[in-house]
Amino acid sequence: MTAFSPGVALDRPAGPRTDYLRVRAGLASWLFTLDHKRIGVMYLVGILGAFLLGGIFALLIRTELLTPARTVMSADRYNQFFTLHGAIMTFLVIIPGIPAALGNFVLPIMLGARDLAFPRINLASFYLWVLGAVLAVLAIVLGSVDTGWTFYVPYATETTMGGVIPVLLGAFVLGFSSIFTGLNFIVTIHKMRPPGMTWFRLPLFLWALYATAIIQILATPVLGITLVLLIIERVFKLGIFLPALGGDPVLYQHFFWFYSHPAVYIMILPAMGIVSELISVFSRKHIFGYTFIAFSSIAIAVFGFFVWGHHMFVSGQSTMLTTIFSLLTYSVSIPSAVKVFNWLATMYRGSIALKTPMLYALAFIFLFGIGGLTGLFLGALATDVHLTDTYFVVAHFHYVMMGSTLIAMIGGLHYWWPKMTGRMYSERAGVIAWALVFVGFNLTFFPQFIMGAHGMPRRYYNYPPEFALLHQLSTVGAYLMAVGFFLTAAYLLHALFRGARAPANPWGGATLEWRCASPPPTENFEHPPVAGDPYDYSDIEYDPQTGGYVHVPRPAPAAPAAVH
Repeated sequence: MTAFSPGVALDRPAGPRTDYLRVRAGLASWLFTLDHKRIGVMYLVGILGAFLLGGIFALLIRTELLTPARTVMSADRYNQFFTLHGAIMTFLVIIPGIPAALGNFVLPIMLGARDLAFPRINLASFYLWVLGAVLAVLAIVLGSVDTGWTFYVPYATETTMGGVIPVLLGAFVLGFSSIFTGLNFIVTIHKMRPPGMTWFRLPLFLWALYATAIIQILATPVLGITLVLLIIERVFKLGIFLPALGGDPVLYQHFFWFYSHPAVYIMILPAMGIVSELISVFSRKHIFGYTFIAFSSIAIAVFGFFVWGHHMFVSGQSTMLTTIFSLLTYSVSIPSAVKVFNWLATMYRGSIALKTPMLYALAFIFLFGIGGLTGLFLGALATDVHLTDTYFVVAHFHYVMMGSTLIAMIGGLHYWWPKMTGRMYSERAGVIAWALVFVGFNLTFFPQFIMGAHGMPRRYYNYPPEFALLHQLSTVGAYLMAVGFFLTAAYLLHALFRGARAPANPWGGATLEWRCASPPPTENFEHPPVAGDPYDYSDIEYDPQTGGYVHVPRPAPAAPAAVH
């Protein structure tokens, strides 16, 4: 049951001090490591810490909105918490979340490689992320910031709060971290694929990371330059964006959204890659339409650069320009729909196992479907004018960003947790936490679609009493979701210290990361593996002795009988 065909033998289990977690001890061995796995774990810890901070701000915002008038904080404090919640969750959590944490850990092992192409740049990327996070926290210490997470002019140039420049510098530094990571991923995928792994034997998660890296490299410099111009204008009072000085605030919006809409796909494309892996593995079925899913990732990356103007339908654009952006917005839904239909086709007649990662994948499809379909109303000129700057936009944004990206990230974390830690978590606790998060999320944000359709503006501190019930449902949902996240943290930490030992392949995956021990040794593989079809499960069987799956060699075809 443990034999493999030549060239793809399972590496020996890691010895007591040979896996990447225990090969070297001490804080310095982590802080100065060049091991992509340790860097990925450090990213994960930092990103989850930022998620906790951003989530606390979200709960405080929802608590304030429990009643139509003041509840627990002043209007100024509400604006500060609103800004910090959006900036932290966007720039410190959702954009770097999957590529930096899970991508860093998994990508080289999926390629059968020892590490990324540029390990030192990888470590530098992490410390740039840390520097950006520190500057964001410094903004809180120096008096916070109340500009909104988009830093629109004139708010970002006229507010007297001392935290504006640090948070802008933080976002600028985070851009370098994103660019370096994308560069590293592209070079690694191009140059370090193993024998047998052609472009069309590349796991779909790697296709998604590749498309994401293209956006990171091409779009992020635009945001960096824009933020530098904003800092220069704030310090030297130059007329770049500020109307009082002869600048153009709409120009800032063009620059910001030229990056920030492609950034939506920096967030969502890696999530789609995770879902492709989960749907195939837990359906025990080859992914349907592999080529279409792979090319749809590239198509989404390309289309993402041409649709930023739909954020500005009410900014005074010409009718022709808004019409063009509306048509382009509809076009980007096509490759997204291709993925959803292929995932559903993969599940059709599959042997579906409703494990915790699969539940998150199914939640992703449901929530992404709602987020995508409601985006059509915002892409249509007739309805967007009514819905702009209402809670409908808030609900749509969270269904796409949190309900899709973050849900997929949690699903991927559960999927690769045994590989990362060598420990199994409680499946029962995972299902309960998933249910709390799923129900809490929908209870939080679905009422906001109704509020927005009835004209409730977003960002408001007080609101008319007729919206009180919907806001209260939304607040209850936020606390229910928080309970689910805290339960998730509790059982994963319990698994880290007391969980059952994980087999090398607990789920029956066919990609290369499941061919090394759990947790992997420092060098990942003792011998370079030979790649096959990453979605072929025909030679993978469950082994009750190890509690995991093993490759069973296929019998060689019988030689034809000699003819006399």
